[in-house]
This record gives sequence, structure tokens and C-alpha cells, in this order.
Amino acid sequence: MSKIYGYCRISTAKQNIERQVYNINREYPTADIRKEVYTGTKIQGRKELDKLLKVIKAGDTIVFDSVSRMSRNADDGVELYFKLYNQGVNLVFLKERTINTENYKKALEKNIALTGTKTDIILKAVNEYLMELAKEQIIIAFEQAQKEVDDLHERVAEGIREAKKKGKTIGREAGRKYTSKKSVKVKELILKHCKTFGNGNLNDTDTLALINGNIKCSRVSYYKFKNELKEEQENK
Repeated sequence: MSKIYGYCRISTAKQNIERQVYNINREYPTADIRKEVYTGTKIQGRKELDKLLKVIKAGDTIVFDSVSRMSRNADDGVELYFKLYNQGVNLVFLKERTINTENYKKALEKNIALTGTKTDIILKAVNEYLMELAKEQIIIAFEQAQKEVDDLHERVAEGIREAKKKGKTIGREAGRKYTSKKSVKVKELILKHCKTFGNGNLNDTDTLALINGNIKCSRVSYYKFKNELKEEQENK
């Protein structure tokens, strides 16, 4: 029995993958959704996609929100498209429906029938031309997806260059510490209860346990805040 899979991918943790899930489920409510958070443009290394490619069979369908979710690298995307097409796997792109494998298949089936006369040579050339046109649409779709990513990267780089020209600092300044309500509260409790600072009588383990009774604080964060307090006192 054939299966329908939905493949969703985001390239940064700040993006919301649920939008892709919603779009696929809206049209394919029974789709087996595979989610992937990955940064990069290559097919290789995408664990969920690699797993899916190992279990996919002829007659199965993979639904993507767009071609950019399959691959933002044009060469990789086109290669994978035709590899899966030749394996009998159906591909659906919700935002670029003209290149769904079903449409590509129909385009190939619309070949002009040969007549058995000398005009066969001309008709064969026409058929090959129509097939190339259909293939070209697929290539263009992947190239456009890659271009959008390249343009975005260039706009970001240009923005950084302009900001630097104006003397603006990009990113966190070296050595600068950023405070939050949580870090302030944790540091207050460390100063009050940790015997390292002479105000309390608790060791690190007990101090951390006390802090976690009020605020969630990992061991790593605890020692980070404690070391910052030491530096602050040494610099006074």
C-alpha cells in the first residue's frame, strides 16, 4: 500500500516549522510528517530526509511546502527530483504545483504520435523538445529557490557592511556581559548563601539546590554567574 509523507524543514531555530506542517496537513491530513531542523543547503547530512529516502517506495508520495524545503541548492534539488521520479516516487510542491511529478509525467505522455513516414524525424525532435521544456521548468524552480537564498545572504552581508561603515557594533562586544532578571536574582542568592563570598555558609551544591527551589538554574549557569561575581570583586 502506498504512503504519503510530508517533509518539513527549517534552517534556523527561530523559524516556525508548524506553518509547513499546517499547509501539508490541510491538503494531506493522513500524511506521515517528518520534521527537520537543519542549517545548511546540502542534501547530505539531513538525517530525517536521509531516513525517508531509505524507506520510500515506488508509488509513495512526498509532499513539500515548497522546493526550497527539498533543497535550496539547484543542482542537488534537480538531481534528487529526477532520481525519485525514476524510482516511481510522486513529488508534490504546494507552492510550485506546475513541477509536481504528476504534471511532468503528463507532459511526457503528451508526445505527438509518430506516423511511420519520413516526418518521424521531425516529430521525434518535437517530442524531445517538449520533454526538455518540462524539464527546464523543474530546473528553473530549483534555481529560483537557490537565488532567493543567495539574495537574502547578500542583503544581510550588505547590511552588515553598511552598519560597520557607520561605526555600529555588529553582534556582542567582546568581554561584555549581558544581564537579565534571572542572572541578577541568581547572583543575589549566590552572594547571600555561598560561603565562597563570606556571607553564607553553604557549599556550591547546597547553594545551587537552594537556588533551584526558587529559580531554575543549571550547574553550568551557576558556575558562570559565580565566576562573574569573582571577577567583579577582583576588579573593585
